[in-house]
Parts: sequence; structure tokens; C-alpha cells
Amino acid sequence: MLEPDKMKAAGDAVREGATKAAENSAALSMKVIDHAEENSRQAFAALRAAAKAGGVTELMQVQSEYVREQGTRSMAQVREIGEMIAAFGRQAMSGLSGKKDG
Repeated sequence: MLEPDKMKAAGDAVREGATKAAENSAALSMKVIDHAEENSRQAFAALRAAAKAGGVTELMQVQSEYVREQGTRSMAQVREIGEMIAAFGRQAMSGLSGKKDG
């Protein structure tokens, strides 16, 4: 049976881990919302530009530019989310090993 001090320390560690997991989840959710908001803004900007296009050639140019920029934006957003998740994993592992990682 665990000693009371060790049980308390284990309980504190679980509570701290759960709190940090909730904070990380909230940060990740906010970042995804930020990305969705930016993507929506860019989509509406492209729609406005398409509506103002003077012909099929200009319309195709607007569409092509939007698709290219959205691809670049999507890759950056995926990279950013991946880096956040990796950082959360490093924090979790350092918490298990007893090290404190900023």
C-alpha cells in the first residue's frame, strides 16, 4: 500500500496533468478556430475578386491564385498544429519524468 505522502503526490500529479491537458486542448481549439476564421476571410476575399472579374480569363486567374495560396496556408496551418501537439507531448513526457519543461 502506498504511503499517504506518495498517494497525495500521485493525486497532485494526476490533477496537474489533467489541468495541463485541458489548457492544451483549449489552446489547440482556439488555434483551429483562428485558422478557420482566416480561411473564411480569404475565401470571401476570393469570392469578391471573382465577382469583380472582367471575364473568364480573369476569373480563372483569381481561382488559381486562391487555390495556390490556400494550399500554402493549409500546409502552414497543419505544420503549426503539429508543432503544438508535439510540444504538448514533450510537456507531458517531461511531467512524467519529473522534469519541468517551460
